Amino acid sequence: MQYNQKAVDVAAEVSKAVFGKPQTIRTIWMAMLAGGHVLIEDIPGVGKTTLALAFARALELNESRVQFTPDVLPSDIVGFTVFQKETGRLVYHPGSVMCNLFLGDEINRTSSRTQSALLEVMEEGTVTVDGVTHPVPAPFTVIATENPVGAAGTQMLPQSQLDRFTVCVVMGYPDTEAEMQMLAGRGQRTLLEQVHPVANQADLLAMQKEVAGVFIHELMYRYIVDLAQASRKDPRLALGLSPRASLALAGMARAAAYLAGRDFVAPQDVTAVFADVARHRLVLADQAKAGGETVDVVIDDLLRTVPRPRPDKADRHGRYTVLGAGPGVAVCRCGADAGAAGRRAAGIFLAADPAAGAGSAVLARQGGGRTDRARPACRAGPALCADRAADQPQPAAHPPIADTGAGHR
Repeated sequence: MQYNQKAVDVAAEVSKAVFGKPQTIRTIWMAMLAGGHVLIEDIPGVGKTTLALAFARALELNESRVQFTPDVLPSDIVGFTVFQKETGRLVYHPGSVMCNLFLGDEINRTSSRTQSALLEVMEEGTVTVDGVTHPVPAPFTVIATENPVGAAGTQMLPQSQLDRFTVCVVMGYPDTEAEMQMLAGRGQRTLLEQVHPVANQADLLAMQKEVAGVFIHELMYRYIVDLAQASRKDPRLALGLSPRASLALAGMARAAAYLAGRDFVAPQDVTAVFADVARHRLVLADQAKAGGETVDVVIDDLLRTVPRPRPDKADRHGRYTVLGAGPGVAVCRCGADAGAAGRRAAGIFLAADPAAGAGSAVLARQGGGRTDRARPACRAGPALCADRAADQPQPAAHPPIADTGAGHR
């Protein structure tokens, strides 16, 4: 992961403009790394716009900002065509969406017609004007802010548009220390000037490519699908998670693993981002609302009741068994490449290595950075062990690690 340190540097740089919100910054940054879009919901004056502009400065992105009001038209967003008399042709004039980072301020203050202008570009990365399709520059991210529903002059976003936002985050008030820092003579303009570019558009594209290459084991896919299915069957919900939400959850889990320095997704990556991915997509049933239920309570219940892949007791070789893992599935603790050229353990899946001979097994464990044969006591045959240096960063709670060596005692 060549660009992992730059990804860490970007988050640190944005923190210079927004105090006391490391988790919010991290969540938005993960959504950008996953190639998604962000909805920031909160009251005015807590730093929503400053946060978005800080990301644009730290990444040297071409940003465009639109203050959504009732008189903003769709053509202001996607552009329009004008007949050019000299050439006798229609000429396209790009709208504000032709940028790398589109900041939509108070998006729920404009009309539904204007809001719908973002549907195509958020899903497909293109805009169509007068029958001609125009791609937006890459990378492209929409960061939209909205005031809480019920505030003066606001209206709810359609569910089709909400579902296109990868995550929805709530800023909240700063804590005491963070607010005192803001009062210590630093104006908003000065805060943004503290942010300096630490990456560029090409770096962001490279980081997004690395995130897309983070490995997800079948057990993690099953866990994501089980969460989505449970939300659809919950009687308290009128609307559960869509398949697009499952894709967003997988992308966010990849980004979480990437920022943690791993090239594989662990269960804690899924649970850490689930609330931000699901919060704006779940719709309570009327009976649940009357009963005082909230979306956050439902999310907590889903995470508690849906079985989470977890490691069982380790054997003497440092390998684990995962509950529910089928035959032939072996899981690596450290993500090391286990032997055969081109083999990709990616942290979780290790199959039998043909290069090691018939009946052989591949295993990986954290150790002193050398490759050894398995102990003679192992009846599964010769085994290759790919070790990772002891200083390799490891998560606090490790992903499922499975082994099905039939002859191990």
